[in-house]
Amino acid sequence: MKLRQPTDFLILEALEDKGRNVATNLAAHTGKSRKNINTRLPVLEDYGLVDKIGPAERSGLYEITSRGKAALVYRDQYDEVDDFEELIEGPNAAEIDNEAAGQASFARGEDDESDDE
Repeated sequence: MKLRQPTDFLILEALEDKGRNVATNLAAHTGKSRKNINTRLPVLEDYGLVDKIGPAERSGLYEITSRGKAALVYRDQYDEVDDFEELIEGPNAAEIDNEAAGQASFARGEDDESDDE
């Protein structure tokens, strides 16, 4: 995982602070050019740090992932570790992903338990 500093972390910060957003707004929030943001977003998506979300396939709307939030937590260690990707995955990455999935299910009104009891 090769991140560009400070641009990639600024994008992640803006998505965490402002919520889901498009490149034009992210450029305004970060002070970077829209072209630069448009170049970096697909890279961050490939790394699993952001997700491109709908409603339309070409909408260009992105949101930060739990992995992206972990990258922000450990950003000070980016230059100090050999494998930043391993650092942000951590031993509890699966638990964090499961918890996030559970929260998303709850937000959608899905329930694991039957209401027939």
